[in-house]
Amino acid sequence: MEIIPTEKAFGAEIQGIDVRQIDAGEFESIYHAWLDHQVLLFRGQQLTDEDLIAFSRRFGELDDAPIQETGRRFVEGYPEIYIVSNVIENGEPLGSLGAGEACWHTDMSYLEDPPKASILYALEVPPKGGTTYFCDMYRAYDCLPDELRRRITSFTLKHDATYNSGGYVRQGTVPTDDPLDSPGHDHPLVCTHPETQRRLLYLGRRRNAYVRGLALSESEALLDELWSYATQEAFVWHSV
Repeated sequence: MEIIPTEKAFGAEIQGIDVRQIDAGEFESIYHAWLDHQVLLFRGQQLTDEDLIAFSRRFGELDDAPIQETGRRFVEGYPEIYIVSNVIENGEPLGSLGAGEACWHTDMSYLEDPPKASILYALEVPPKGGTTYFCDMYRAYDCLPDELRRRITSFTLKHDATYNSGGYVRQGTVPTDDPLDSPGHDHPLVCTHPETQRRLLYLGRRRNAYVRGLALSESEALLDELWSYATQEAFVWHSV
């Protein structure tokens, strides 16, 4: 097994491994690589649904995936799996989010206890486009101007539960575009990772987010400013 960091400040590719056949020592190396590099890329894996669940479960207890916009689960017997697809068969979408561009987001941050990680397994990809990007929220926080970093230290952010990253209304939720009244859970705007002890921005997604205690106009202005820092090219990586 070889761990190859990307040319960016985060992300690494793991080569020479079949995740279906790793032992405890190899997984420990993978886990520490994930803590060190935040995003890991494994090419050429051939996984069944059971294989994907088994590898994912090595990181900890799994959450059920969100319910699709149509109100159904995706894979019978595997509520942990969520399918993202723009393929339509017999008038029904195979997955969620459609052919649109998913906005910047942290998976399921609208929950009271969000998951610590997500695994994306690509089965069918276009010859070009469809790239998945990741943000380094450690560096985004570290590179904030000192005054702004001090200002947001004790702020709490409400993470909206109304819309998913494709802009669709979540099943069982009433549509709203009022950040003051939208459903969701609060999390610190600046978090400390429980294992690395590094501080990071925890923004979730932009739409309907609200900084508690501020006037709506102040919250909107602050979030726009923070997102402008977080999504700079210097803090973004994608695979090639």
